[in-house]
Amino acid sequence: MKYGILMHEENDDVGVAVMDLAAGSEIGAATLEGHPVGNIVVTQDIPLGHKVAMRDMAPDQRVIEYGRIIGRATQAITRGEHVHVHNIRTMPW
Repeated sequence: MKYGILMHEENDDVGVAVMDLAAGSEIGAATLEGHPVGNIVVTQDIPLGHKVAMRDMAPDQRVIEYGRIIGRATQAITRGEHVHVHNIRTMPW
Protein backbone atom coordinates (compact mmCIF):
# COMPACT_ATOMS: atom_id res chain seq x y z
CA MET A 1 0.00 0.00 0.00
CA LYS A 2 1.31 3.41 -0.97
CA TYR A 3 1.47 6.09 1.75
CA GLY A 4 -0.24 9.27 0.61
CA ILE A 5 -1.22 10.74 3.97
CA LEU A 6 1.21 12.04 6.58
CA MET A 7 0.13 12.30 10.20
CA HIS A 8 2.03 14.31 12.77
CA GLU A 9 0.66 12.21 15.65
CA GLU A 10 -1.06 8.81 15.47
CA ASN A 11 -4.15 10.11 17.30
CA ASP A 12 -4.65 13.23 15.13
CA ASP A 13 -8.12 13.70 13.62
CA VAL A 14 -6.61 14.81 10.31
CA GLY A 15 -3.64 13.91 8.16
CA VAL A 16 -2.00 15.81 5.30
CA ALA A 17 -2.14 14.66 1.67
CA VAL A 18 1.43 14.29 0.39
CA MET A 19 0.15 13.99 -3.19
CA ASP A 20 -3.11 14.72 -4.98
CA LEU A 21 -5.65 12.12 -3.80
CA ALA A 22 -8.52 10.95 -6.01
CA ALA A 23 -11.98 10.18 -4.65
CA GLY A 24 -12.48 6.45 -4.23
CA SER A 25 -8.80 5.59 -3.87
CA GLU A 26 -7.54 3.63 -0.88
CA ILE A 27 -4.45 5.29 0.57
CA GLY A 28 -2.14 4.41 3.42
CA ALA A 29 -1.30 6.82 6.23
CA ALA A 30 1.94 6.99 8.20
CA THR A 31 3.46 9.18 10.90
CA LEU A 32 6.49 11.42 10.40
CA GLU A 33 8.57 8.58 11.85
CA GLY A 34 7.22 6.17 9.22
CA HIS A 35 4.91 4.19 11.50
CA PRO A 36 1.90 2.92 9.52
CA VAL A 37 -1.41 4.24 10.84
CA GLY A 38 -3.73 2.33 8.49
CA ASN A 39 -5.55 2.76 5.23
CA ILE A 40 -8.39 5.08 4.35
CA VAL A 41 -10.73 5.37 1.38
CA VAL A 42 -10.73 8.98 0.19
CA THR A 43 -14.30 10.18 -0.42
CA GLN A 44 -13.46 13.41 -2.30
CA ASP A 45 -10.61 14.65 -4.45
CA ILE A 46 -8.05 16.16 -2.06
CA PRO A 47 -5.21 18.35 -3.33
CA LEU A 48 -1.60 18.00 -2.23
CA GLY A 49 -1.03 19.68 1.14
CA HIS A 50 -4.69 19.68 2.20
CA LYS A 51 -6.14 17.85 5.21
CA VAL A 52 -7.89 14.48 5.17
CA ALA A 53 -10.33 13.40 7.92
CA MET A 54 -8.93 10.29 9.58
CA ARG A 55 -12.16 9.70 11.53
CA ASP A 56 -15.75 10.93 11.62
CA MET A 57 -16.21 14.24 13.41
CA ALA A 58 -19.42 15.79 14.72
CA PRO A 59 -20.38 19.44 14.27
CA ASP A 60 -18.61 21.67 16.82
CA GLN A 61 -16.11 18.91 17.65
CA ARG A 62 -12.57 20.05 18.31
CA VAL A 63 -10.19 18.98 15.54
CA ILE A 64 -6.74 17.71 16.51
CA GLU A 65 -3.57 17.98 14.39
CA TYR A 66 0.03 17.98 15.66
CA GLY A 67 -1.47 16.55 18.86
CA ARG A 68 -3.10 19.97 19.43
CA ILE A 69 -6.50 21.54 18.84
CA ILE A 70 -6.41 23.42 15.53
CA GLY A 71 -10.09 24.34 15.27
CA ARG A 72 -13.69 23.12 15.37
CA ALA A 73 -15.75 21.27 12.80
CA THR A 74 -18.47 23.57 11.43
CA GLN A 75 -20.46 20.58 10.12
CA ALA A 76 -20.33 16.80 10.26
CA ILE A 77 -17.15 15.48 8.63
CA THR A 78 -16.78 11.85 7.58
CA ARG A 79 -13.67 9.71 7.48
CA GLY A 80 -11.86 10.23 4.15
CA GLU A 81 -13.36 13.66 3.50
CA HIS A 82 -11.48 16.81 2.51
CA VAL A 83 -11.01 19.05 5.57
CA HIS A 84 -10.57 22.73 4.77
CA VAL A 85 -12.16 26.16 5.34
CA HIS A 86 -15.58 24.88 4.19
CA ASN A 87 -15.94 22.52 7.18
CA ILE A 88 -13.50 23.66 9.87
CA ARG A 89 -12.95 26.98 11.61
CA THR A 90 -9.91 27.99 13.62
CA MET A 91 -10.43 28.84 17.27
CA PRO A 92 -9.19 31.97 19.02
CA TRP A 93 -5.91 31.60 20.85
